[in-house]
Amino acid sequence: MTAVSANRQYEVERKYDVAPDGGEVPDLSGLPEVAEVAPAEELDQVATYFDTDGLSLLAARVTLRRRVGGVDDGWHLKLPAGEGRREEVHVPIADPDDADETVPAELLTRVRAIVRDRPMLVSAELRTHRVAHRLLDADGQVLAELCDDRVEARSARTGAGVERWREWELELVDGPPELLEDAEPLLLAAGAHPSASASKLGRVLAEALPPTPSWRSAGPVGADASTGEVLVGYLAEHLHRLHEEDRRLRTGDQEGVHQLRIAARRLRSALASYAPVLDRGEALALREELRWLGGVLSAARDAQVSRERLLGLVGEQADELVLGPVARRIDDELRAAFTAARAAAEEQLDGSRYFRLLDRLERFLDEPPTRPDARQPADRMLATLLRRDLRRVKRRHRAYLAADSPARREVALHDVRKAAKRLRYSAESAGPIVGGQAAQLSSRAKALQQLLGEHQDTVVARRVLRDLGVRAHLAGENGFTFGRLHALEEARAAELAGRYPGVYDDLPPTSGLRSWLSG
Repeated sequence: MTAVSANRQYEVERKYDVAPDGGEVPDLSGLPEVAEVAPAEELDQVATYFDTDGLSLLAARVTLRRRVGGVDDGWHLKLPAGEGRREEVHVPIADPDDADETVPAELLTRVRAIVRDRPMLVSAELRTHRVAHRLLDADGQVLAELCDDRVEARSARTGAGVERWREWELELVDGPPELLEDAEPLLLAAGAHPSASASKLGRVLAEALPPTPSWRSAGPVGADASTGEVLVGYLAEHLHRLHEEDRRLRTGDQEGVHQLRIAARRLRSALASYAPVLDRGEALALREELRWLGGVLSAARDAQVSRERLLGLVGEQADELVLGPVARRIDDELRAAFTAARAAAEEQLDGSRYFRLLDRLERFLDEPPTRPDARQPADRMLATLLRRDLRRVKRRHRAYLAADSPARREVALHDVRKAAKRLRYSAESAGPIVGGQAAQLSSRAKALQQLLGEHQDTVVARRVLRDLGVRAHLAGENGFTFGRLHALEEARAAELAGRYPGVYDDLPPTSGLRSWLSG
């Protein structure tokens, strides 16, 4: 993966259609906080847009272009950023005279989960004559820019001729969001209409874009949703999250590994919890591939958690109890382990197996392989599905009680933790239908999961400490502190195991779950 050196900013704008021979741009100098409108500037811009053959970026409301002829010549990637905003990432053009310049790796990195291993092709070319009007405050600061654009566009996909139109674009720079609201009545009175297209590119390629699956743009499910609709909504939410976390990881965010792993776990857990309403084949295959993805990320995450945990523990010790370069060894070895594991994970994330997993997840959401029970109202089915996950926690708890050695009890507690996590996520997915009681069940399962998660961290930490202690001894260092830290982790594990029964007992009874949920 390529290190990213691109510039980022957030774009908030409104677009309006205007008749080619329509009215003049209205005077906006009377708006609140606007002291004057700077003299108009005219620009001729040429923008070449890129996408996959199936227009994957446009379907995800992402645009990628190479534009020349303006104050911000370069490559621009625009990504949805919520709340009506778009994140814009800019990379300079290497050679303005090279029209065949390829898409910079710095930008492809950010959309790799969308484009995957598909080639990037020209999708359209737009030529824009722009007259820009900057709205200034009393200090000369630019609050917003109103652009009067006359556009000539040609699609590389439809074979249609040149399309021409005029539009006004009002974009915030350093002004408040209220400026857009204040300006709109003046723009409408001058003959403008809110644009039917979110972007120039969307207008040009509207006929070439395949029908958008409902899961891509669906909002929260309603109280009358079917079980299948609840599942698809939850899977869609966390597939979007997986894409976001993939971008975070590829752009160097240290939490990217952890958050991408969580997104994969939520997807896999939902497929398991809703298995009774799904055809077994594809759902089970997807679960196995998501398990593989979690495994790809696990070594890096384990090294990251152990390093933070053990350095914190060393920092709590009195100076006389830290014999030798303990913190340095922990830092050096676990940092190296994290770096190597992350590099190995990144290699897998650039591979065909990962990309085909993303393809399969999208196909699954396009046409969910559901059984007839999935069409039932969710309020009838969710209690049954939640009871199934709760029973799984209780079965594993009984296995813990039956374990006859410390090692087997540790394994059994880890199994309880994984079952509690599935219950937490399934209760979370049921929240829009069941309401507060589902949130309470999810919260109780989360408390159990977190307690046992820290217990599992002690298991991993003790294993790491033993290995570090051995290597320190072989290097001629004093191993006393590693033994002390190991003992402290043993004591912490015993404390957590002692608290476990009380947290477990907060879970509701399986037999009365339906009435508990409706209570």
